Parts: sequence; structure tokens; C-alpha cells
Amino acid sequence: MLLDTPVRLGIQIRPQHVSYEDIRRAVLTLEDLGVDILFNWDHFYPLSGDPEGRHFESWTMLGAWAEQTERIEFGALVNCNSYRNADLQADMARTVDHISAKGGAAGRFIFGTGSGWFEKDYVEYGYEFGTAGSRLDDLAEGLRRVEARWEQLNPAPTRKIPVMIGGAGEQKTLRLVARHADIWHSFVTPEELAHKVSVIDEWAAKDGTDVSNLVVSNELQRRTTEDADALYDAGVRLFTLGFDGPDWDFDVVRRWLQWRDGKN
Repeated sequence: MLLDTPVRLGIQIRPQHVSYEDIRRAVLTLEDLGVDILFNWDHFYPLSGDPEGRHFESWTMLGAWAEQTERIEFGALVNCNSYRNADLQADMARTVDHISAKGGAAGRFIFGTGSGWFEKDYVEYGYEFGTAGSRLDDLAEGLRRVEARWEQLNPAPTRKIPVMIGGAGEQKTLRLVARHADIWHSFVTPEELAHKVSVIDEWAAKDGTDVSNLVVSNELQRRTTEDADALYDAGVRLFTLGFDGPDWDFDVVRRWLQWRDGKN
């Protein structure tokens, strides 16, 4: 687990109940404020509020962010492995990575991914929902194929694209974290983190992988600065915050940026 990395703040723009003009404005403002990472999510319908309300697709938006922004890293929190062929996901990620590379610098894309969970997305768009176990098995195979395709693409990605995996299940998800992830994201409490990290370490030892540079990520929604301090003490170095529009509360972001700066 990497502890000597700076604390970073990621803002998840929830692409629901807003116009794209609202999202574009938020992206520009958040980059100007000094946020480290922008995220959206990979769903087809709102997760709160009117279930048939406005909503936008993840990957198309990420391509726009790659061109629109200059400094900030970005990705989905998280991509759903189920919706797209794994090799296609790898190619999409590589392309977005190149779009975001400007002025001779490497790309800024983060490949956040997971197994999927929101049944309505599957039913409405014609994907097989399966079971939690089958979706995790599909994710394991998908990650293997994504990494293999990155080795074959011409041109190659501009950098080793960071892989972010979300979830905390100990038998399958954390083993995938140990095998593939640069960033592990969850919602677990500070008290649970040490145990979960030990499970990742055990899987890494069994599979012969190196997790010494793994960045631990967690969510700030409905948490106080005291909660964030406890997460920091437990090893979290990337903090994410869900962000709803169209009445974006940028003052909340400013307060968390101030807290971040106090840790660095």
C-alpha cells in the first residue's frame, strides 16, 4: 500500500438530471479549482431522483473531457465491464488516453472498472444480468484481455494506464485488485481498511503480484473532516466526492481542497 503519495481529491460528476452544458461548466470550474481527478459513472439511467430523468452515457463524455481539459486526470467511477467487448474497452481507453495527451505530456486517463450491479441498465439495454459471481468472473476475464490488448495496440497507450477497481468482496474482487489494480476504491470504514488491505496482501502473495504501490481510495460523501482524517490515518490517499448538479456546490469542493492541501 502506497503511503508516500500526495493526497488527491477526485470529484464524481453524476451525469443525471442535468444538461450537458451544466456538465461542461462544472468540468471547467473543477479543473480551474485544482481538483486532481474528474469521474463520471457508467450507467444508463439515474441512480437517484426521477428514474426516467435526464442522463448521459459515460465513455462518450470521457472523450469530450479528454479534449476539453488540460491538466486534470479523469475516468469512470467505474466503467461497467458487462456492456462492451473487453478488447474494445482497451482500444477505447487507449484512444481517450491519446486524446488527453497534450503538449508532449502523457495521457491522463484512468481506467476505472467494475463488474456492474444496476439491473435496470442491463434489462433496458439488452445485456444479460447474470449473477454477482458470474459478473465478477466476466470482469476477471475482461481485465486479462484489456491488458493483453494494450500490449498489441498501435500506437500503444502513452503511459501505463492506471487501473482502478471498485469493490470490497474478499474472495473475488480483492483478488482482482491484487492482480490488476493501481488504485483500489471502496466505501469501507477506517476500522475495516486494515483487514481489507491484509486480504489484498494475502492474494498478492499467493498470486506473486506486487501491491506495494497500490493507492487506496475512498468516498467522502456524508463524511466529516474527522472521518476523512481517520481514513487518511488508515492509509487512504485518494478521496472521491459525489457531485450533483445543476446547482453545483463548489464551496464544498473548495473546503475539501483546503483539507487536502493541509495533508500535503
